[in-house]
Amino acid sequence: MKSIGLNELKDKTLGKIGTPKRDNYEYELRVELLSEQIKKLRIERNLTQEQLGEIIGVQRAQVSKLENNTKNVTIGTIIKIFNALDASVNFSVSKQEQLSI
Repeated sequence: MKSIGLNELKDKTLGKIGTPKRDNYEYELRVELLSEQIKKLRIERNLTQEQLGEIIGVQRAQVSKLENNTKNVTIGTIIKIFNALDASVNFSVSKQEQLSI
């Protein structure tokens, strides 16, 4: 039986990197990981959702939404959260070779 690597499996099931289905999958995976980190750090810092919300100026319900789905959050809010949790977050930007219009 031939073994297959994760990237090969993703290529076969989701398409190559750069295809809409694959890009959407990779985006959602990164968003999910960010949400998990927010919750993990909050718990490590012994903060409730309400306490974190007070620190960054939002309601507890908003913190809950951030921990479960960060798709509609601004970079500014993410930075506030990680600053409040005494953590840093890094964003990287990569330039495409050609401008696609």
